[in-house]
Amino acid sequence: MIIPPRSGDGLIPAAGIFLILLLLGPCAAIRSFPDAVLAGFSEAPEYRNGVDCPAASADPATSCDASLVHVAMTLDSEYLRGSMAAVHSVLRHASCPDHVFFHFIAAEFDSATPRELTRIVRSIFPSLSFKVYIFREDTVINLISSSIRVALENPLNYARNYLGELLDPCVKRVIYLDSDLVLVDDVAKLWEIELTENRVIGAPEYCHANFTKYFTDGFWTDPVLSGVFGSRKPCYFNTGVMVMDLERWREGHYRNKIENWMELQRRKRIYELGSLPPFLLVFGGDVEQIDHRWNQHGLGGDNVSGSCRELHPGPVSLLHWSGKGKPWVRLDERRPCPLDHLWEPYDLYTWRGKKQRLGFVGYSSFLF
Repeated sequence: MIIPPRSGDGLIPAAGIFLILLLLGPCAAIRSFPDAVLAGFSEAPEYRNGVDCPAASADPATSCDASLVHVAMTLDSEYLRGSMAAVHSVLRHASCPDHVFFHFIAAEFDSATPRELTRIVRSIFPSLSFKVYIFREDTVINLISSSIRVALENPLNYARNYLGELLDPCVKRVIYLDSDLVLVDDVAKLWEIELTENRVIGAPEYCHANFTKYFTDGFWTDPVLSGVFGSRKPCYFNTGVMVMDLERWREGHYRNKIENWMELQRRKRIYELGSLPPFLLVFGGDVEQIDHRWNQHGLGGDNVSGSCRELHPGPVSLLHWSGKGKPWVRLDERRPCPLDHLWEPYDLYTWRGKKQRLGFVGYSSFLF
């Protein structure tokens, strides 16, 4: 089921819900949920194409327009603030923002309905080209095994496994982005990366990382399981930023290949981390290498403490707060890490009133 965006709609975030319940009472709070979110977010500046961009069509953009840059993200009440900051960053740095189309995947049973989420996105970005798709959680709920962090067990984390089926069949290529990141470069540069040798996905790889730690000893001591990579030389990659060829994905039945590993995990524990290991098993050693600048990940620390991290050496096009620590949480709690101030200029959530935007200028020299 697809809910098309409509003008004049609205929604709510997760941060102020408890306060709303206290002030309004349960029934009134539920009825006022979308309006409360509207009060929490400000409308984004309007970004338009530059003079060198292709002429915009007179007709509204559609998900089937192959001339557009297609971006897929998940959308839910808990990470809504992060998602909106990510969208804002894409538009702010895009050379042709009118040529970006967003595909939002919303959970069926989230506290904010897909229709409410559609309304809030439209209220923040009135001219945004986007579509909201409903992800049926029962598609994957029985395949999810426990992880080292409860948040990693959210069914919506697995929506990327189903983009080939969720998105319109006419969408042949997409950039998948997590909700806890911001771009500081033109998304068109990422879109234009070619997937060579019939590869299905492209992502920054980190071959210096200890790949063996992503799987259990039982996996590595089983000659059949550990032999799955064959002659491939797998490296760790983060699935929060991927360029995906959906045409090849569908033809290769990669959803089924990932689900097969998830089913095996339910019977014999072979990894500890949520949705990442099945991707490593299926694609490890066969990923189109993308420059590391497109995923400066790990800024949220590890999956336990969420401690502060520094930027990796080299240029930066995308900052990614993967890990436990999220910049909006740490900023609200007045204990931000230094790099969290790089996320703050893209934040459109104003529930707390006018925010102090400190640190951005001081760090800007690292970003390009």
